[in-house]
Amino acid sequence: MSTAIRPFRIAIGDDVLADLKSRLRNTRWPEAELVSDWSQGAPLQWIQEVCRYWCDDYDWRRREAALNRFTQFTTEIDGLDIHFLHVRSSHPEAMPLIITHGWPGSVVEFHKVIEPLTNPTAHGGRAADAFHVVCPSLPGFGFSSKPATTGWGVDRIARAWAELMSRLGYSRYGAQGGDWGSAVTTSLGAQDAAHCAGIHITLAMSVRPAVEGEPTPEEARALNGIKHYADWDSGYSKQQSTRPQTLGYGLTDSPAGQAAWILEKFWAWTDCEGHPENILSRDELLDNVMLYWVTGTAASSARLYWESFGPGRRTAHKVTVPTGVAVFPKEIVAPVRRWMEGSYTNICHWTEMPKGGHFAAFEQPELFIAEVHRFFGTLR
Repeated sequence: MSTAIRPFRIAIGDDVLADLKSRLRNTRWPEAELVSDWSQGAPLQWIQEVCRYWCDDYDWRRREAALNRFTQFTTEIDGLDIHFLHVRSSHPEAMPLIITHGWPGSVVEFHKVIEPLTNPTAHGGRAADAFHVVCPSLPGFGFSSKPATTGWGVDRIARAWAELMSRLGYSRYGAQGGDWGSAVTTSLGAQDAAHCAGIHITLAMSVRPAVEGEPTPEEARALNGIKHYADWDSGYSKQQSTRPQTLGYGLTDSPAGQAAWILEKFWAWTDCEGHPENILSRDELLDNVMLYWVTGTAASSARLYWESFGPGRRTAHKVTVPTGVAVFPKEIVAPVRRWMEGSYTNICHWTEMPKGGHFAAFEQPELFIAEVHRFFGTLR
């Protein structure tokens, strides 16, 4: 296995873009939903509007250049090429920070926070708050390679991240993540406590409810979120955790299908007052979809659910490193401190955020940056 770190730039072929436009123009559409809201799924009229825009007006070359302003690399870890953004700060006080996305996100989620984190003085901040930022693409997502064998679950990814930070020369670092990124960050804090100075998460995926007597307001909020997710919002997870291959045929073949599969979650999981374009631009939404489409990663990204759900597929961790938690009001299931304390024994920072949802850095970059500064400022 080579330990070389190779420069990388996004460069999608013209043939891939021409094929995308052809598929969009020839989409075979279903009939419209029979309700006036999103309760049957992403509305036909909006998905058609998005796809028309994607085909005729969306400028991938401009968006590609914007993403390429971040220095990117690939390196082979445990037999797999891992793609990552690595933006070093010019400030000598900078702290290394690895930030991990989830599904249906990508490194696109962090495009508004990387520069303020690495160069805070250019954004009204202090040099003492600077970070060297590392944003890897999860295995099977974006420009990271697709695993060719089973076994690439959360813990193996966390071990790869520990190796990545070591390979970059960082003997002490912080870690932050949301969605699957929270799970990977948790595992990283548990497995690499000798080097991981602390973790910050927005979702406690492995924690189970532990209600004694009448639920507190925080517990009631979480229980309501759990019920809503189970009743109305978890079908995608069941499919991806049981039959990801079957799902992959349709999503890999149809850009409209891939867009609808992803964009529905940006409606459901963002603090958007009923419509995802109230909080994220159409270009931003499509930038994220593009990282699934051009890489053909519908099935390989879904397999993380297959790897993670089911008896014995995940390890319960005890995290002893300093832990910070940000509770965004529109998170799928808002974390509950008492439920977490058995697994996270050193929670030293807890923030109830005023607004925002599941995609914290994407939706509320200013709040995200300030929160990251507050927590990791205690660990410098």
